[in-house]
Amino acid sequence: MKVDILAIGAHPDDVELGCGATLAKAIAEGKTVGIIDLTRGELGTRGTAKTRDEESTEAANVLGVAFRINMAFADGFFTNDKEHQLALIEAIRKYQPEMVLCNAIDDRHIDHGKGSKLVSDACFLSGLVKINTNQAAWRPKHVYHYIQWKNIKPDVVVDVSGYMDIKMKSVLVYKTQFYDPSSDEPETPISSKNFTDSIVYRARDLGRLVGVEYGEGFTVERYPAVNSLFDLK
Repeated sequence: MKVDILAIGAHPDDVELGCGATLAKAIAEGKTVGIIDLTRGELGTRGTAKTRDEESTEAANVLGVAFRINMAFADGFFTNDKEHQLALIEAIRKYQPEMVLCNAIDDRHIDHGKGSKLVSDACFLSGLVKINTNQAAWRPKHVYHYIQWKNIKPDVVVDVSGYMDIKMKSVLVYKTQFYDPSSDEPETPISSKNFTDSIVYRARDLGRLVGVEYGEGFTVERYPAVNSLFDLK
């Protein structure tokens, strides 16, 4: 099936954290959205690959996406090589997204930067007709990178006011990963209450900077174009 937006993350929960509200808003506006997770997050300190599978399925239902698939690349060890690029090219050509949202260009977790470049390269290569996958060539019109751990300066901020509740519900489905005072699992950088709170206060701050209640930020690979300066809020 063809989708308007294909959101890709290195790990289950990356998409929810990075662009969950943007996806929820797009779906509410009638856009079709799919999610691809590159790995099962099997190296995560808390939880297991099985619990991440269950949580990611539930989170997809919360967001209302058309599908969610997992590429089962090796967590921590996947590389940006021909094998991984071809696997993603096949998925991109299958779903023919107009827009791809993917990991931050640079981040604390090494998989985020690797995933970002892998997806970006696969999107370009997917448009080359001489790469034969027995599918029609397809290149997404737009590739945007969401913001994760590091406070990267966004090139574009999406007004997601009214959709933060859905985002947070989809994030907190990952009970093994985030703040839970009753958990006896080891603490991690994302399991603190401060991290959970930061999801909201970052969105509030980005919203403040552009004059709305909540915002999600993205970096771009090429200049965004508008028909008129009056299209800019």
